[in-house]
Amino acid sequence: MKRMSFCFFWAAVVVSAQTLDRLTPEERTKLESQNTALRSLLQNAPKLPLEQTEIKGWPTGLISWVASDRHGLIYLLQRNAKVDPVIVVDRDGTIVRSWGNGMYSTPHAIRIDPQGHIWTTDAASSMVYEFTPEGKKLLEISVGVLPTPRVAFCGTTDIAFAPNGHLFIADGYRNARILEYTPDGKKIREWGSPGTGPGQFHLPHSIQIDENGVIYVADRENGRIQRFDLQGNYLGEWSQYGKTFGLKLDKDAIWLSSIPRGPNGPPGWLIKLDHNSGALLGYLETTGTHGIEVTTDGEVLSASPAAGKAALWYRLRN
Repeated sequence: MKRMSFCFFWAAVVVSAQTLDRLTPEERTKLESQNTALRSLLQNAPKLPLEQTEIKGWPTGLISWVASDRHGLIYLLQRNAKVDPVIVVDRDGTIVRSWGNGMYSTPHAIRIDPQGHIWTTDAASSMVYEFTPEGKKLLEISVGVLPTPRVAFCGTTDIAFAPNGHLFIADGYRNARILEYTPDGKKIREWGSPGTGPGQFHLPHSIQIDENGVIYVADRENGRIQRFDLQGNYLGEWSQYGKTFGLKLDKDAIWLSSIPRGPNGPPGWLIKLDHNSGALLGYLETTGTHGIEVTTDGEVLSASPAAGKAALWYRLRN
């Protein structure tokens, strides 16, 4: 699919869509109807047996994304320029190590691949980095940004790992595409374009790939999760779960962080779906709706609600 070249226009659409008073009466009515339907859907769904726990001592810069490894360590990607962007903590909140000072413009997402390597994306420079768990840089991919960007967010949002080892990168700010790379960083293809139709995007903000090679993309401003095969062919979508920010696969489920359609900022939900059917399995109310992670024991981590607030940890109730 040929990439369209009106990203400056599309960035303006993204910004204007954040402000309700700029919507037409018909657009406002449609959003309100969608939000009412979502709240009704959640009211009849089970609240999950997890409760928010405060972890004292955790860093409280604006934490954009969270990841956890099989050993129980938690990797935070944060935007306080006075400390390292990547901070590794244990379950008690003790800082184990950190790295990345001077490497980032706008840290956005952090993920851990099946080999245990750490990957990050930068929403301003569009640089993607691969590290060892100790912070040694193994690979960098320059996805590229448009000349003379005028906004802080103008590049990559998230990365996912296909069963064949290939990398799929969501390039959502000022772009509307998914890119595929080999494990050593060689570009294979890209697909997607701005719009609201199948296979089009209005800020692809998060991406995951299941064991069968199904790609899930959080198409944020369109308020949907689109599904594709590994060649980028459209498989369907779920459009009833609000403004989708973050995705995380967990066995037969997929979690998403979501807020009502409209401007950013209000409290939202962490929603658990069957990843085959999209059926609603349960939810949590939350104020942290950006990156989301599920630990090996089924607990949920989400990004901090704002600068000065720690990431949120939803632990199993005793």
